[in-house]
Formats: sequence, structure tokens, C-alpha cells
Amino acid sequence: MSEDIRKILDGVQRGSVSVDDALLQLKTKPFEDIGYAKVDMHRKLRQGVAEVIYGAGKTPEQIMGIIDVMKKNGQKTILITRLSAESAERVREKHPMEYYAEARCGVIGEIPKADGLGKIVVATGGTSDVPVAEEAAVTAMVLGNEVVRLYDVGVAGLHRTLAHLEDIMNANVIIAIAGMEGALASVIGGLADCPVIAVPTSVGYGASFGGLSALLSMLNSCASGVSVVNIDNGFGAGYLASMINHPKNVEK
Repeated sequence: MSEDIRKILDGVQRGSVSVDDALLQLKTKPFEDIGYAKVDMHRKLRQGVAEVIYGAGKTPEQIMGIIDVMKKNGQKTILITRLSAESAERVREKHPMEYYAEARCGVIGEIPKADGLGKIVVATGGTSDVPVAEEAAVTAMVLGNEVVRLYDVGVAGLHRTLAHLEDIMNANVIIAIAGMEGALASVIGGLADCPVIAVPTSVGYGASFGGLSALLSMLNSCASGVSVVNIDNGFGAGYLASMINHPKNVEK
């Protein structure tokens, strides 16, 4: 792949390829097909963030094959989400990896130095929401963000939230994660002057319908500046928070 890029850049230098055409070729260069997966090697060029491996439903051998392609093409830090402990052990036999058990995430390579505009606060209603929060936190860290964790600060004891007003006020983005009725997002949204990303979790009793109640509550939040991702989608929240915290990556 690096040789292909060199040819494009040589063409620009010689004048046979325009800058716009070269940029288009680089942005649309597709993927590497390894049979069971088509690994998108130019996602970072297009979107500012390299491809992430979703581990659920993949065998350890498939995950290792995708990692091989990513490493061969120069990807230095690789995030694997929804990775079971059993699969992590198998992958580690070939690729040194830091495994975050609570987040169910594996990270190959070094976590980069934080270079975002500010801090991302990850807050949970309860301890049961922490696995989703950790997925969000690890994702944000891998994408180069400083993360502040505020766990078990739900509205059943509002004083716990108010005890962290300084962290909330100083955040550049807040991820509010809660199950049950999902009220935490509205409370934080009413206190913060930054974007709030709400994550409903599947934590709760029968009438929570596996997180649907929290999802609907968050979608109906009366607090301005609250957006909502899908149930238990810590990765999506961490990714979006990083985009907000790195506006240079999404400039037109």
C-alpha cells in the first residue's frame, strides 16, 4: 500500500496527477480483502480515526488475521471492542495486548498522548453501568483523550452528582450513562455548558425493557445539548465524544 501511495505522490510531483485527483485516490482507496473480512485501511484518512475491530462474533483466528493486515499496513494502535476474555487470551499468544476486562476491550500498541481540546467526563448512574462506561472511557483514551471517571453518581442520591460540579463544569464533553429511567443525562444536561452524550444501558427491572425505558427517557430529555446513542453503546459514545474533542479531525 505504501508503494501505491508513493506512486500517487510521485505523480503529483511530476505534474501528471493533480492535487485534487491524488486526494480523491487516497480517500477512495478501498480495502484489503482477506476473504472473511474487508479491512478498511484508509478510514483514518477519510474520517480521522483508523478502523476498530468489533470482536463479538469473530473467532480469535479471524481477529488475529485482521490485526496482521492492520499491522502490515502501518496501524500502530489497534482497538478491539466486545472482546471476550477467552478470545483475548488466544489473541495474546500472537499479539501482545492490554486487555481491559471490565470494558471487554483489547488494545494493541500504545495509547496515544491526550491531545484533545479538553477533558471528557464519563459519568454513570450506578456501579452496574460501569462496564458500558469503561468501554466508552477506553475508546476515548485510545483516540487520544483525557478521561475523568465519575461513577455511581445517579439521581437516587443527587448530592453525589452535585459533589462533582467542578468536574462537570470543566468538561469539554460529558458522557452520561444510566439504566433504569435514565434521568442522569437530563440532570447533567441541565448543569453542563458542553455537549452531553447520553448512553442508555440495559440495567433495570422488567419494565425497563432491556434499556428501552432509559432510551426513551433520554430521547425525551428537556435539557438542551443532549444527544443519545444506542443501548449499551459505550464505544459509539466514546468515539463521538472524541470527535467533539478533536474538531481538527472533522474539518471540511
